[in-house]
This record gives sequence, C-alpha cells and structure tokens, in this order.
Amino acid sequence: MATSTVSANPSNNSTIWGQFFPLVSVFFFWGFVAASNDILIPVFRKEFDLSNTQGQFVAFAFYIAYTVGSLGYMGLSKLRGRDVINSLGYKNALIIGLVVSALGTLLFIPAANNRSFELMLSGLFIVGLGFSLQQTVANPLAILMGPRKTGSQRLTLAGGINNLGTTIGPLIVSFAIFGSVLSDNTEASIESVKTPYLILGAAFLVVAVVLKFTKLPDQDTTEEIEEDNETNDGKERSSAFKYPQLLLGMVAIFVYVGVEVSTASNLPEYMEKVMGFETKDIAPYISLYWASLMIGRWSGAIEAFNPKKNMLQFLKFLAPYLAFGVFLVVNAIMKHDLTPFYYYAALIVVLILADMASKGNPVRMLLIFSLMGILSLLIGIFGTGMVSVYAFTSVGLFCSTLWPCIFTIAIAGLGKHTNTGSSLLIMMIMGGAFIPLTQGFVADYININYSYFVGVACFAYLAFYAVRGGQILKKQGIDYDELT
Repeated sequence: MATSTVSANPSNNSTIWGQFFPLVSVFFFWGFVAASNDILIPVFRKEFDLSNTQGQFVAFAFYIAYTVGSLGYMGLSKLRGRDVINSLGYKNALIIGLVVSALGTLLFIPAANNRSFELMLSGLFIVGLGFSLQQTVANPLAILMGPRKTGSQRLTLAGGINNLGTTIGPLIVSFAIFGSVLSDNTEASIESVKTPYLILGAAFLVVAVVLKFTKLPDQDTTEEIEEDNETNDGKERSSAFKYPQLLLGMVAIFVYVGVEVSTASNLPEYMEKVMGFETKDIAPYISLYWASLMIGRWSGAIEAFNPKKNMLQFLKFLAPYLAFGVFLVVNAIMKHDLTPFYYYAALIVVLILADMASKGNPVRMLLIFSLMGILSLLIGIFGTGMVSVYAFTSVGLFCSTLWPCIFTIAIAGLGKHTNTGSSLLIMMIMGGAFIPLTQGFVADYININYSYFVGVACFAYLAFYAVRGGQILKKQGIDYDELT
C-alpha cells in the first residue's frame, strides 16, 4: 500500500474545522429543500388542480435530477477524456453547483407570476442538478478532510446538519407561505411560494462566496488525497467499475435511500388503516421519524471531534438527547401533545448501545444497524398498538448512520476514480423513488403490515454488504478494525 499522506488536511491527524463547517453548510440546504417539497405538494395540488399522482411529480422532478446530473457528469468526463471535477477542483465544483441551484430558484418568479406548474418543476429540477454536483464533491471531501479513521463520523456529522435542515425547512416554508397560524381556512397564493425559494437562492450565492475565500482544495488533488487509499492486491484498475466494493455499494445506496423514504411515506397509511388515527394527528409521528435520523447522526458524529475517552462516553449519551430535545421543542412550538413521545427516550438508549458496540468501525456499524433495522420492522409488522408505531419510527434511528458507512466503504481504495465512484453513488439516490412504489404496490395487493417486508429485504442486503464489503476491503489491504 502506498504510504503517502497528502490530503485536504496535510497533517492527516485532525480535522480542520474552519474548512469543514463551511463545506457542510451545503448539507443543510439539501435537507431543507428535500423536506420542504412535502409542503409544496399539497399547495401545488390545490392551486393547479392536480391529482395525487401529478402532485408527486414535485418529488420526482427533484430526485430524478440527481440521476441526470450524475449521468451528465460521467458523460462529460468521458468526452473530455478527463475527470471534470479534477479539472475544476473541489472548491470550484462546489461553487458552480451552488450557482446552478441559485439559478433554479429564479425560475420560481416567472412560474409564480404565470401560474406555471411546468416552470415550478423545472426550477426544482435545476436546483436538484446543482445539488447533484454538490453531493458528488462534498460527500467524499467530508470523509477525506482529516484522519481516515474518523471519515465516516465526519460524514455522519454532516448528515446531522442535513437533518437540521429537514427539521426546520418545512416549518420555515410553511410560515412563508401560510403565515404564523395554520388552520383549515388558511389560503395560500401560488405567488407566495416564490419568496422562500428566492431567499434560499440568495443563501446559495452567499455560501458560494464564503467558500471562495476558504482553503478548501481547489486544485487537482483527488489522486493525492486518495493515494494512501490505493489497494495493494496487485490488480491495477482502469475503471471505477472494476471495484466490487463500489458496485455492491451502488445497490446498497439504492436500497438504503429506498427503505429510509419508504418507511416514512407508508407510515400514514398504516396509522390510518391499522391504528385508526386521523390524518391531522399523524404529522408529529412523521416528524419523529425524521428527527430520529438527526438523533442518530448527532450521536454517531461525536468521534469526529476526537474527545477523550471519558468525555466521549458522556457525549454519546448527551448528543442524541439534545437532538431529541430539538424535536420536542419544535413540536411544542407547533402545540402538539408531547406525552406520547416521552416513551421514545428509552429507544434512544438502544441506539446509543448499538453505536458504542460498533466502536466507530463503518463496516461493523453498517452490520449492527442493519440488523437493528430488521428487528424494528419485524416488531412493527407483528406488533400491535403504539409498540408497532414506535418500532416503525425507530427505523429512522437505525438508518441514521447508514449513508456515511456505505459511502465510506464504497469509495475506499478507489484512488483517482473517487469522483466517478461518488457520482455513481449519488445517482443511486433514485432508490427513494422506486422502493416506496414497490412497498405501496405490496400494500395495495396484500396489506400494509406485510408491505414492510420490502424494508426487511432492503436491510438484509445492507447486512450482506457490510460483511462482503469488509471482506473485499481486507483483500485490498484496507482493514477498518486496524484503522479504528
């Protein structure tokens, strides 16, 4: 294995937080926009007189942009005979991605003025294209901006910032569109939709300017950054597709995003049909599901700060409950009854114990959390009453750190193919569109309970990938047991 340690962080012994936090601000935007789409769907359906299926084109336009953007990146790289991001540099690629997203928000002006659903979708699509480029760069860069052994934890921390965006984004957009008081009589004008997105576009540009003056790598550093990650199995690889950890990881990202989105999107039907909830009472439980990802990511990110052992143990318990407190405060502001959620504090202890058992090893964490996800779904499928509801919402806890684990394993050892591998992984976010449809089909033709076996199958593959991915990396000279 090569011994060079050149990286975004030259010492490779600690994370340079002054560079890291401007980088992960873009993670906040991804969560903000993705979660806010749920607010746009009912507004658009009413204003444009859309069917349920037509309303879902809001999410489709946004998520399909990731796939189109990734394919475009790879196509341009192939035509140029050189990696496009290597040519631009990490920092410049991030800035271009932010500018593209900002241009997408500008389409909300003519779209609102002309009451054009097509222009609204086009605006969201362009915002998503910018996000695709940003994600291709930001995910591997977050891993590589410090010691490799804490790379997964840095990406988990970035994910926690993403979930902060998913938590407050819908509230801010709702306030901008409807005002401070929501009621059955509240009317929203389509013109009001453009305001929050124009503000968001301005924020994109501000962050682009800030990044311009940071010390993020802006040269062709990808090969240097990953030089110490090259394999030593004696096989020279001419393409990213020659790495089995990446190919299996692409499927893993597809099913991970799928089960994360599908578990939440099918929960309302379960609570209405099985539990007898009214639609208006379901929102806090959906909020709990997405907050669970924030809870898990705040806990999983602690190692990124390299605290001393005693402090680490303390923070492992404190951080997730601080995140849980954020959820409680947000719902208290929305005047929801908090009594049913206090019991959830016990499940957070299970998360903490599972996190400690992983010892920061992304391979072990992926295996443990995937098995816990299977257990949660099985309890939900065969359980009754609120036990089943809490079991389904706890899937968010065990999905919380899977993205960074999969990403870390999949791009390990790719060297100069890291950018291509990252783009391929981002492309597989489309699992968030197809897995929920599959579960919905099963729910229609069998029942909603058994439809969650689709999620069980997804977690089963993730557990397989943890075992197989670890074996593949060890053969290539990368052993996370030693690194952690």
